[in-house]
Amino acid sequence: MHKPIHSLIVVSFLLGTLILGGCDSPNRQQAANPPAPTNPAPHTPSDTTSTQFPGLPRLNGTATVVMTVNGKKISIKLDGNNAPISAGNFVDLVQQKFYDGLKFHRVVKNFVVQGGDPQGNGTGGYIPRGSSSERRIPLEIKAAGATSPTYSQPINGTAQLEHKRGAIAMARSQSPDSASSQFYFTLEDVPYLNGNYAVFGRITQGVEVLDTIKQGDKITSAQVTQGIENLKK
Repeated sequence: MHKPIHSLIVVSFLLGTLILGGCDSPNRQQAANPPAPTNPAPHTPSDTTSTQFPGLPRLNGTATVVMTVNGKKISIKLDGNNAPISAGNFVDLVQQKFYDGLKFHRVVKNFVVQGGDPQGNGTGGYIPRGSSSERRIPLEIKAAGATSPTYSQPINGTAQLEHKRGAIAMARSQSPDSASSQFYFTLEDVPYLNGNYAVFGRITQGVEVLDTIKQGDKITSAQVTQGIENLKK
């Protein structure tokens, strides 16, 4: 009788941990729990993200990033076909060497490894040169079989890109459009995150390296090795 209640408590704790690590302004209150599932309004597909979200980088196609942590390499395939803004944002930051030297500030066993915060404590994001505010990107999730992603709201049903072991996704606060530079890798399949957080790629080589990462370990380097020509700004 107690097992289902215990499982619910564990799931709630893990979700709260992830969302607390989502990037938001240091002087704004972070949400302790994700928004409750809702029935979102129908989404009207768009042929392009450039007019819908001007000024944000996009990945039109795929790209490969090789990340080095503790002397070990992780090869990540970014999927701009299904998550063009999320993947484009990540590739753009890698190209700028933004992630080099940043630490993984949160490691939760059997859940996620999270990094990408220049503050190193889960409160920071990417601030473009000459700007005083973070660059934020919208929540972006493509439903299986859909022609384009749904933006700025979770989806019901099956997501095209799921939280399988080795997936890479954007961390955020309770606000759907609060993601900036923080990302996480999933250490195991985490199906209850599907449709709520934006997966934009997966590890193709070196997934076992995730199991060796400890809180405070740094990203030595991240480099785009294939597909940089698909990045559009």
